[in-house]
Amino acid sequence: MSDDVINICFHGIGTPQRDLELGEDRYWISVELFHAVLDEVRTWPSVRISFDDGNASDLEIGLPALQERGLTADFFVIAARFGKPGSLSEDDVRRLHGAGMTIGTHGMWHRPWRGMDAETSTEELATARDRIAGVVGVPVDQAACPLGRYDRELLGKMRKLGYRRVFTSDRRRAQAGSWLQPRYSLRREDTVDGLRAEALVGPGALTRLKLEAVGVVKRLR
Repeated sequence: MSDDVINICFHGIGTPQRDLELGEDRYWISVELFHAVLDEVRTWPSVRISFDDGNASDLEIGLPALQERGLTADFFVIAARFGKPGSLSEDDVRRLHGAGMTIGTHGMWHRPWRGMDAETSTEELATARDRIAGVVGVPVDQAACPLGRYDRELLGKMRKLGYRRVFTSDRRRAQAGSWLQPRYSLRREDTVDGLRAEALVGPGALTRLKLEAVGVVKRLR
């Protein structure tokens, strides 16, 4: 449909400069694949690009490649990692913002947001956002759910907190104006041809219905 948008999400690029969490290495891709994907998606009719986790490669590799192609992106950063080895510093985040990139929150500690108690919820959804907003000097109203996990209770909290848009890791297209935005996260085994077939051409009707059903279950559980 004409109001569809394809959200493409990157995590780490190149060689990690910090210890990775269990299973995280699958989402670190080569510089060559990153550049090839950017060259591909820049030709698509409606695409949003985002980066999760606040890795140092966002600034060192991601930003120059975006600027060379005249692209912009949303960067979802982790507040407690500012200045840690292999992660963005506060100055780095300001540089991204100053280059025309949007800064969003990925929480305080990169932990799942489902099932949080009140104290943890405040830290992850409010305190982290306030800290990031203080760094860039503008309100932060977009978030990406860590590990792609969410449910009805979490989404209700986020609506009450005034988040304008929330991104997930559900691998399907989004409606451009929707509050909840599924994304295609790049994985090391992905290829440009495979991504084009999955995201641009799209799955068959049955697979598409299954993907939409998964999203419904997550929103209602």
